[in-house]
Amino acid sequence: MKIAMVGSGYVGLVSGACFADFGHDVVCIDKDQGKIDRLHAGIMPIYEPGLAALVESNVKAGRLAFTTSLAEGIKGADAIFIAVGTPSRRGDGHADLTFVYQVAREVGESLANDAVVVTKSTVPVGTGDEVERIIRETGTAHRFSVVSNPEFLREGAAIGDFKRPDRIVIGSEDEFGREVMREVYRPLFLNESPILFTSRRTSELIKYAANAFLATKITFINEMADLCEKVGANVQDVSRGIGMDNRIGPKFLHAGPGYGGSCFPKDTLALLKTAEDYQSPIRIVEAVVKVNESRKRAMGRKVIDALGGIEAARGKKAALLGLTFKPNTDDMRDSPALAIAQTLMDAGVAVAAYDPEGMEQARPLLPEVTMCESAYEAITGADVVVIVTEWDAFRALDLKRVKELAKAPVMVDLRNIYNPEDMRAAGFAYTSVGRA
Repeated sequence: MKIAMVGSGYVGLVSGACFADFGHDVVCIDKDQGKIDRLHAGIMPIYEPGLAALVESNVKAGRLAFTTSLAEGIKGADAIFIAVGTPSRRGDGHADLTFVYQVAREVGESLANDAVVVTKSTVPVGTGDEVERIIRETGTAHRFSVVSNPEFLREGAAIGDFKRPDRIVIGSEDEFGREVMREVYRPLFLNESPILFTSRRTSELIKYAANAFLATKITFINEMADLCEKVGANVQDVSRGIGMDNRIGPKFLHAGPGYGGSCFPKDTLALLKTAEDYQSPIRIVEAVVKVNESRKRAMGRKVIDALGGIEAARGKKAALLGLTFKPNTDDMRDSPALAIAQTLMDAGVAVAAYDPEGMEQARPLLPEVTMCESAYEAITGADVVVIVTEWDAFRALDLKRVKELAKAPVMVDLRNIYNPEDMRAAGFAYTSVGRA
C-alpha cells in the first residue's frame, strides 16, 4: 500500500519509518524545508534509539521518501495520516487543532483518488467529525473516510512499541475505513497484535483516557512516597506490594519528581477542558494535574532542605544530572528539571547541569544554568548532586570521584536509583524519594 504521513515530527517520523519497514511505500510530508533537507541528509530531527538506522535502511530500499509538497505526497495514497502537533492552546488549555484542520483542508483540495484520512495526532472527541466536514466542504469528488488511530508510543522505546503494540485502536464509521486500516496493519495482525475497532469518538477518547490513567498512577505513587517519608515506610516496597496485584500492575508506580513530556501534561489538560465543555467534570484528573505541578517545585525545595534550608542554600551550587523528562529522549517539554532548576535559582543557588542527549534543547529553556560537558564537570565544586533523570550513565557513577570533585558529599536522588545504606556507608548525606 502507499501511505502518506503528514507531519514528520516524533509520531509521524517513527510511524512512517515503521510502516515502511513493514513493506509499505511511505512518503513523509512536512512544510519545514530545513527538516526535510536534514532528513534527506540522514539527520534526525529528534533523538530516538534506532530511528536513524531504520530511516536509512528504508530510504535505501526505496520504501521511504520525504517531501514538502502535500499534493505530491498524497497522490495515489491509500491512507493519509495526519500526524501534526496539537499543543495546548494559550489561554484556555484546549488542544490547538489549527494544524490538523489546515491539513484536512489541504488534503480535501488536493485529493486525487479514493483514500482514508487518519488522525494519528492526539485530538479531542469530535475532531474527526470536524475533519470530515472540512474535507467534504472542499467539494472533492473522491470517496474518503475519516478514521481515528491514536498512537501509544513511549519516547525512548517508540520503535518497539510500534512493532509490538499492546493494542491497535481504530475508530471508523464505515466499512471502507475499516477495510483499508486492516490492510495497513496486516503485518501486525499476522503477528497477533490485537486490533480494537470502535466508533471514531470512542477511539479519540481512549487515547486521552489512557494517558490520564497513567498520569494518575504516577501521581498516586508520588503521594504515597510523601506519606512513606512521614511514617518511615519504603515506597519501593509499597510499589512492589501493590504492583504484584494483577488488577493494578507494576508499571508507572515508580516514585519521582512528577511526570512531564509531550503527552501527559497537555493531554490531561485537554481532557479536563473537554469534560468541562460537556459539563461532565473529572475531579480525579483535576487533582492529578494540580498535584503534579506542585510536586515539581516541591522537589526543588527538597534539594534546598538537603543544603540546610533556605538561608543556608543561598550562594551554594547544585549539580543537576539529567534534564530531559525521561531517559533515552532529548525531549524537554514540561520536564521536572525546569521547575527544579528555577526553584533552586529563586533561592539563590547556582545550578550546573549535564544531560546525555538534552543539552541542545535545554539551553534556551534554562539560560541561567551552566551547561557542562560531563556529569563530573557539573559535579565539580557542587554542594549537592541531584539526580533528576535516570539515565543509565548516572546509575554507576564513580562515587569516590564524586566525593573528590564535589565540595560536599551530599546527594539528592529523585529517581531512587541508589541504595540508601550503600550511599551512607560510602560517606554521603543521601536523600531519596519515599525512603527512610
